[in-house]
Amino acid sequence: MLLSLVTMASPSTLLRIKLLPKPPSLFCALTNLRRNQLPLKSPFTTSSSTTSSSSKRHDDVVVLGIETSCDDTAAAVVRSDGEILSQVVSSQADLLAKYGGVAPKMAEEAHSQVIDKVVQEALDKAYMTEKDLTAVAVTIGPGLSLCLRVGVQKARRIAGGFNLPIIGVHHMEAHALVARLIEKDLQFPFMALLISGGHNLLILARDLGQYIQLGTTIDDAIGEAYDKTAKWLGLDLRRSGGPAIEKLAMEGNAESVKFSIPMKQHKDCNFSYAGLKTQVRLAIESKKIDAKIPITSASKEDRLSRADIAASFQRTAVLHLEERCDRAIQWALKMEPSIRHLVVSGGVASNQYVRARLDMVAKKNGLQLLCPPPQLCTDNGVMIAWTGIEHFRMGRYDPPPPAEEPEDFVYDIRPRWPLGEEYAEGKSEARSLRTARIHPSLTSIIQASLQQ
Repeated sequence: MLLSLVTMASPSTLLRIKLLPKPPSLFCALTNLRRNQLPLKSPFTTSSSTTSSSSKRHDDVVVLGIETSCDDTAAAVVRSDGEILSQVVSSQADLLAKYGGVAPKMAEEAHSQVIDKVVQEALDKAYMTEKDLTAVAVTIGPGLSLCLRVGVQKARRIAGGFNLPIIGVHHMEAHALVARLIEKDLQFPFMALLISGGHNLLILARDLGQYIQLGTTIDDAIGEAYDKTAKWLGLDLRRSGGPAIEKLAMEGNAESVKFSIPMKQHKDCNFSYAGLKTQVRLAIESKKIDAKIPITSASKEDRLSRADIAASFQRTAVLHLEERCDRAIQWALKMEPSIRHLVVSGGVASNQYVRARLDMVAKKNGLQLLCPPPQLCTDNGVMIAWTGIEHFRMGRYDPPPPAEEPEDFVYDIRPRWPLGEEYAEGKSEARSLRTARIHPSLTSIIQASLQQ
């Protein structure tokens, strides 16, 4: 089918990342959303309505992806056939170690210092210039607003300066869809568990942009629990807490400390790690472990105590994942019996213990586990570029922004942006959706646009 039309929306639609004089109200965003179809402008206009010309254009799509939602500054160039032409990531490992986590203002400054270099390096490694690109994709949410703004500003400067379409990407959707870049046979519908420092999300992916949220975190995400536990145990946080805990846990006894599995009494698919963090902190205090003494300087007995706590924490944290994931798969299979795959992605998905345990859950339910390679599980530009390509093919993108934009305009960034609509049985009374939802979900926006 020819992509000779581009799906456009009104200035207030939340599908756009356009600068706005005032942030649109949710009511206006939903009621004013409409779908206008306009002829594509150069360089995308086709001279004739032939299948071959359309196919050729799809083969030639090259997208620059920019990601700055948290503490990694990332950019990548990806071709529509799945070829990764370049990938560059600048880590803020030293800042993580210094502050024991992400400090938003410091993270913003770090992004600002390296964003130009990272993007240029991605272009250089792809042997391309901005003129060779088809479009620019950038994360607009969810994430830290200060950090998101850096990436959006850079993307808009490039798109405006070189007359390129721009695609606003949902960070968590990108984590799910990158599996389709790696596994060409992965078709909708599929299940996805997205686990990172800021998110725990169980979704049923019915189609591109069509997601049902089966479960989410009601407080802290698993990655946050890993990071805090690593900090309290005096581990090296330069690679984040997850890898440090996983490595130390190999030396410990996972049955030595009896932690309670969170939310056992709640028969839904939501997550909670705040209570487990408290249990871990109390266990560390009872063992009189001093986090100021790094693990490398700990005595043999002290190191073993830390290893036991790390192993016991990891076992309990992942058991919570397993239980929720198992129930979510059963719910999803009732809605979509044709599901064959469980995608596990996000930073925590690079943990080999997590993968092994969830592989057992998948096989128990007759599914195949799919995990992107570790470098594509953590935040990266490849997943943003690929998600941009997927939506570009559907005509979901914005026209080039102005070459110059007023400095006082407000960027459409969405720090708290749900991916899908909540499954009725999965709603949690512990969460206040009215305060948690700043923007309508990506799914609701796309559904509304299709009905216009």
